[in-house]
Amino acid sequence: MAKVYGFVADGSEEVELLAVVDVLIRGGQDVKLVSVTGKKDVVTSHGIRLQADYEFSEVDCDDADLLFLPGGMPGTKHLGAHEGLALALKKAHAENKRIAAICAAPSVLGKLGILEGKKATCYPGYEAELKGAEHTSQGVVTDGNVTTARGLGYALDLGIELLGLLEDEKLAVRIQEAIQYDQAMPGR
Repeated sequence: MAKVYGFVADGSEEVELLAVVDVLIRGGQDVKLVSVTGKKDVVTSHGIRLQADYEFSEVDCDDADLLFLPGGMPGTKHLGAHEGLALALKKAHAENKRIAAICAAPSVLGKLGILEGKKATCYPGYEAELKGAEHTSQGVVTDGNVTTARGLGYALDLGIELLGLLEDEKLAVRIQEAIQYDQAMPGR
């Protein structure tokens, strides 16, 4: 079982966050939502109130096997502005730990130099912020320890991809079938 931290801020896209988290939990992963707002209560990009499990100061990111960033505005900007999260992402990358981001959030990774020399995808219009990356229009792409997804329409794909990487392909396929999601994943 992998430990996953899903980071959230006011203005994060709720379905991108929760669809990925749901798939990982169904696959038996230990997933915790971590707020970067200084409080556990968060208001998402569409006004839905969520309560994170932890506030950033309460976690040690070194304990996580995966650090995950949802997109949404202004959530992505808030995630990108959090100094502690930036340090944790850079450290995780240096240690070759798994990092994932969807929609606008790959721009946070780009600004930190994490995408340098990697293939990556993002929401259209954020390509220039993927500093050093080879942009692809794939829905989900994994290059080394970094997985990026284009947007909300690929949130389930991202969750399934991450589950396959954290556990194994067979479990990911079982979860995909159990949720009645019969879309072909890249490489399958």
